[in-house]
Amino acid sequence: MAVDAAGSRARHTARWCRGTDAQGRTPWTRGRVLAALAVLSAALLVFHSAVPNAVGRLGSALEAFLPWLGLAVPVLLASALVRRSLTALVAVLLPAAAWAALFGGLLLPADGGAHDITAVQHNVSDENPDPTGTARALARSAPDLIALEELTPSALASYEAALAAEYPYHAVEGTVGLWSRHPLTGVRRVDIRPAGIGEGWDRGLRCGVRTPRGEIAVYVAHLPSVRFRATGFGSGPRDESARLLGAALAAEELERVILLGDLNSTVDDRGLAPVTSRMRAPRRGLALSWPAALPVARIDQILTRSATAAEIRTLPATGSDHLPVAARIRLDAS
Repeated sequence: MAVDAAGSRARHTARWCRGTDAQGRTPWTRGRVLAALAVLSAALLVFHSAVPNAVGRLGSALEAFLPWLGLAVPVLLASALVRRSLTALVAVLLPAAAWAALFGGLLLPADGGAHDITAVQHNVSDENPDPTGTARALARSAPDLIALEELTPSALASYEAALAAEYPYHAVEGTVGLWSRHPLTGVRRVDIRPAGIGEGWDRGLRCGVRTPRGEIAVYVAHLPSVRFRATGFGSGPRDESARLLGAALAAEELERVILLGDLNSTVDDRGLAPVTSRMRAPRRGLALSWPAALPVARIDQILTRSATAAEIRTLPATGSDHLPVAARIRLDAS
């Protein structure tokens, strides 16, 4: 019986490979459109930087959601099977391999080795109905550093009171703040305000943190939001703010740096290149953080210099429209 079943499968496969349709097309000559779409998907994944940004910032729009191009693989694979196209099946290997090379490593198990710092990053939302509960939820994961954005004057006292016992050191500039278990030094505002935005827009903060492994620089930043408009991907102010932040990071005298912030895009977006070219992203973890109800992108970032974030993960939802993200960080020798 087993031999008959194996033989039946072999004969079915042979007929599948040899079969022709009503137009006389074979599995190697049909499905060319599907094959072309597979090649296009692979090209967009590998050569996304070649997509121009001159019109509507199409390149940045693509890169902001680049991992989702991987959805083309199962769709094209299913279509190739339905069409019984060997050409399309072979072509689907291209985007599958490209996606695996770019993002497959993020899905691997996290490095379980020793770490020096645990950091949490969270845009708490200026409409958060429960700041006290949010603060307690973040502290429950026992990080060393907690960075918050969209702090409002009315909610700030709640965060300070809820975090005071475990995090005796904190600094706030405008709507961003840092809470730490370790002493802070050299606290100053970082000017990342784009042209055209009025005074009082303070979303950048720099602190020195005296850890048991020596002093590190920690930046907290909240870049401007982007918008999809009729003219395209509206990222101009965000890009300008990223250039200012990148300049501040370049001028930082301490070698070991941690950046915590809502950068309003993914690390693949070329608009963040002034920042991401100077910092390292975590090696493991997708950690999609926005929107909290159905996350499609990680726009909340934990980036490092002369340090390694072994993995990044999301924490349970709070009263914000973002999910918190956390990372274990290993500092390089000073």
